[in-house]
Amino acid sequence: MIHEAMILEYSGPYLALIEYGASIKQLVLMTLVVNTFFPFGLSSDWTLLGLSLGLVFYLIKMLLLAGLIVLVENHQREIAALSSAGTAHGFFIFGALALISTFLF
Repeated sequence: MIHEAMILEYSGPYLALIEYGASIKQLVLMTLVVNTFFPFGLSSDWTLLGLSLGLVFYLIKMLLLAGLIVLVENHQREIAALSSAGTAHGFFIFGALALISTFLF
């Protein structure tokens, strides 16, 4: 929520720079997490084969981490939607009563 409130002040090219900076920051953080907790696939030599294998392992690890983030956030949204079902029913009832009272009175 802080990121959304921070970017409300900008538009145009400045907004693009803010978004670009946020995505670079996320890329660096994900790279640090992936290479810290899963250090396999890091190249120790500067040959073309070693660098290409390192890049392939890096992309696979980043895709797996992104998939894990998607699953966790999706699960959290499902939990939030199920826990707010009671309030949603109450809001629907109040809205229906307001609509009925508008046409009856």
